[in-house]
Amino acid sequence: MACTLHVAWDGRLAGYDFGAGHPMAPARVEMTIELARAFGLFAEAGVSVESPVPATDAELELVHDLRYIAGVRRAGSPEPDPSVLNFGLGTEDDPVFVGMHDASALVAGATLAAARAVWTGAAQHGASIAGGLHHAMRASASGFCVYNDPAIAISWLLRQGAGRVAYVDVDVHHGDGVQAAFYDDPRVLTISLHEHPAALWPGTGLPSETGGPGAKGSAVNVALPAGTGDAGWLRAFHAVVPPLLREFRPAILVSQHGCDTHRLDPLADLELSIDAQRAAHTAIHALAHQVAGGRWLLTGGGGYDLLHVVPRTWAHLLAEAAGHPIAPGARIPAAWREHAYRSTGLQAPEFMTEGNEPDYARFESGYDPADPLDQAIMATRAAVFPEHGMTPLP
Repeated sequence: MACTLHVAWDGRLAGYDFGAGHPMAPARVEMTIELARAFGLFAEAGVSVESPVPATDAELELVHDLRYIAGVRRAGSPEPDPSVLNFGLGTEDDPVFVGMHDASALVAGATLAAARAVWTGAAQHGASIAGGLHHAMRASASGFCVYNDPAIAISWLLRQGAGRVAYVDVDVHHGDGVQAAFYDDPRVLTISLHEHPAALWPGTGLPSETGGPGAKGSAVNVALPAGTGDAGWLRAFHAVVPPLLREFRPAILVSQHGCDTHRLDPLADLELSIDAQRAAHTAIHALAHQVAGGRWLLTGGGGYDLLHVVPRTWAHLLAEAAGHPIAPGARIPAAWREHAYRSTGLQAPEFMTEGNEPDYARFESGYDPADPLDQAIMATRAAVFPEHGMTPLP
């Protein structure tokens, strides 16, 4: 009998480490796993935690150029070749570290393992919390990302016979690398909700980016005004994502759950709470069952508040995927809070959410043409809904 959730995890995934002071601290993921374990999630019936193996070169080549893969290997050698700078490595965002290829290939391998479990029917849902490195391009590292594990997994799924794959990215930054990988492929629908590119790196993700020739409408971008909070974000999500997924009917749903949309995140300017992020996890889970027969591959992504945000929201995500949601007002186990203090010197929060009750007005009930949020929603719907035979008007 298939398990409910396959979690691809091994402590070696913490080897994806750009060094002290870098925002992409591996402790984010380690503490997420420990918090989920503290809640007993991994002991639940139907939950499997298995160690992945690194992606092979052939698997990496589903998305990345062979020369780039070789460059990453050289970059991670004890005496790196200066030519790796041609590949976006050795920068402030993507500094080189010894063993970079092996660590990055293991992240990609974890996401592939989760995808394989779902596609073969070994599990209903697959989770790669260390994954979600959505900025890496075919021949360059970008934005803390060396290998683009979601794109690699999607390419693998297409090779296995998935006729259509939908990708939903809720990271505060545009999912540019995944969009670029499938911009000309009508079999893949990429949807990204992110802070407007005029206000935030990488400066892409306008509604007008809708897909290449023969694939118009396959790229969907919701560019949200800086300062968007719970109600506005949820309004935008539900105005765009569910109708498109119901029309597209993918064989599998892939999602990236960067939690840097939170108001405490140091690198961006959206204003979400843990409660709204939890609501997004729940909505995406429900959509996987509505449109993809329950087949759901989920990854982590960005999120740089080490203690108050990342472990809480991703523990909620894993619990949601396992079918054992953690109650919003649940108290965090004392043992984990003590572990967090020993690890970071910081006081952890006491509860699993911030006590909000996120609500929103549905776009279908009417919109305000003068409101910046509704303008963003309409810009996206007007750009892509007609390509799917849908009307942009509510």
